[in-house]
Amino acid sequence: MLYRDINAIITNIDADLSAAESHGMAAGMLCVNDRTEPGFWLRELVQDAGEFNDEDKSILQGLFEETKCLLASDEFAFELLLPDEETPLSEQVEALRQWCQGFLFGIGSTTPTSGWPEDSREVVKDIAEFTKLDTDAEGEEAENDFMEITEYLRAAVIFLRTGLNSGYNGTTH
Repeated sequence: MLYRDINAIITNIDADLSAAESHGMAAGMLCVNDRTEPGFWLRELVQDAGEFNDEDKSILQGLFEETKCLLASDEFAFELLLPDEETPLSEQVEALRQWCQGFLFGIGSTTPTSGWPEDSREVVKDIAEFTKLDTDAEGEEAENDFMEITEYLRAAVIFLRTGLNSGYNGTTH
């Protein structure tokens, strides 16, 4: 799915979120509980906002289900929903920050991290640090750093999902 299409849907309901933050939230929820239902995520998105029309709701449910499948895949196919490479780097970095914020909200809405293994808590601390990235980044070095952080996040999310879902005993949302 294209970032701008999902962002337009999120913006249309006045959800005060971006597509990146919304996707991060879905990924966080699914990392902790792969039985999370799309309806739980959608309710979190629209808390104080408008409602989705049926077509938009279907598209968002598809994004959630696609995210769920990609996270469960053995092929390392999961991708963060971020603006494309044609977007200025500062906007890509801002979207990455928002994705991380959404991810942290997603894991926090599902379970406390206090009982997690130390290595999982360390990954969450790293993700929290990425919410502080400088959005004034530009140049080839900054682009390389952005790519490295994005790849780290992909691997970190899959690591968390694998480790945390193997022993999940919570309720289904």
